[in-house]
Amino acid sequence: MNVDKSQSKKLLLDEVRDVMRTRHYSLRTERTYSDWIRRYVRFHGMKCREDLEGGEPKIEAFLTDLAVRGNVAPSTQNQAMNALVFLYREVLGQKLDARIDAVRAPKKIRLPVVMSREEVRRVLAAMSGTPQLVAQLLYGSGLRILECLRLRVQDIDFDMKQITVRSGKGDKDRWTPLPAAVIPELQRHLEHVKIMHEADLREGFGSVYMPYALDRKYPSASREWGWQYVFPARDRSVDPRSGETRRHHLDETTLNKAIKKAIVLAGVTKHVSAHTFRHSFATHLLESGADIRTIQTLLGHVDVSTTMIYTHVLRQGGQGTLSPLDSLYNPR
Repeated sequence: MNVDKSQSKKLLLDEVRDVMRTRHYSLRTERTYSDWIRRYVRFHGMKCREDLEGGEPKIEAFLTDLAVRGNVAPSTQNQAMNALVFLYREVLGQKLDARIDAVRAPKKIRLPVVMSREEVRRVLAAMSGTPQLVAQLLYGSGLRILECLRLRVQDIDFDMKQITVRSGKGDKDRWTPLPAAVIPELQRHLEHVKIMHEADLREGFGSVYMPYALDRKYPSASREWGWQYVFPARDRSVDPRSGETRRHHLDETTLNKAIKKAIVLAGVTKHVSAHTFRHSFATHLLESGADIRTIQTLLGHVDVSTTMIYTHVLRQGGQGTLSPLDSLYNPR
């Protein structure tokens, strides 16, 4: 293994973080990959860099343990695999030529949880303030939770009634509708956000995180109104990478807690999460006669087969097959 002497003096995870930051990986990905690498090292009881040599069988053993004893989902196992491949190829500079033939985690077929229109109405009515506004966009625009929380002011087009989702899953941009019903409240919300931003500027703050090192290309852009988060956090915080005090976007746990509380108040017994609003968006559009390809585009799915899962939801129960019990008591 060829390891630069200057790099070898660093702790392994520090080196991992350095490489990820150089390549502009998100903080979330950095933390996830670091956690998997830490678990991998502990699993094999590694004490020094030489213990990392011969990675293929060691990666295979770790991934197999995740599937057999950990009973993880395929996506979780794939995430661990990606983290370890990144470690060996990008950080350690070691090629993985041998086949990694780990026991694969069994793929479980899970139908999405979908609320009825009435359930959505009750849950939204049980919410208030910013969490309610975010939930309305999750359902009304089919956004993922982080796509919504990372929206910038310039991503909202009130005239065209559309939202631009930038760097969504797969690092792709897309458009999705902005519900007319939410426009008045969203405009009032942004008025309050702008007042807060102007106060931050007066106090010597007001900059926001800029993706892809745009802060170096456009030094003043981070303080401009258009780049501010639509849903900023209540308090300013210190950026763990730059050390700069900024106002980040609203934390997703705040929304998840509000949704959990609303589900109880609304009397909905389904296992509802923030993502359930997105599932409901797609299912209700399909139910209304929207084309499956259109829904695929709005959701940002690469493969239409991913979107087709919602057709299976519509075919269940009374919306698809008539129960023989119903035909017994209600003969035609």
